[in-house]
Amino acid sequence: MRNSALWYKYQLLSSVPGVGPVLSVALLADLPELGRLNRREIAALAGVAPFNYDSGALRGQRKIHGGRKRLRRVLYSATVASVRCNPVLRPYYQRLRATGKPAKVALVAAMHKMILILNAMLKT
Repeated sequence: MRNSALWYKYQLLSSVPGVGPVLSVALLADLPELGRLNRREIAALAGVAPFNYDSGALRGQRKIHGGRKRLRRVLYSATVASVRCNPVLRPYYQRLRATGKPAKVALVAAMHKMILILNAMLKT
């Protein structure tokens, strides 16, 4: 078991500050495509890709929807912890908050960044 590729992925994911055993297992179970898809596809599958609600002259707000809901819930909880301890996500979150973004908008942006980082780590 400890010599398998799945164990290697688990160890690699767990090495990131703010990514604990719960998120690592959730990513491996609910998002097996992690590391094999491009950044747009993986963000959409995780449910953190912003989609526009535009029609004609109407310009709506960008919102996230779709994807894998259970994974998105675990990712949100892990991101709350990550913006406190992760040396990459913390300044990113603080910069968004300093420019006037609401807290949840900044957290969703940090979730998006985190999933892209984890995808790139497993891809290379």
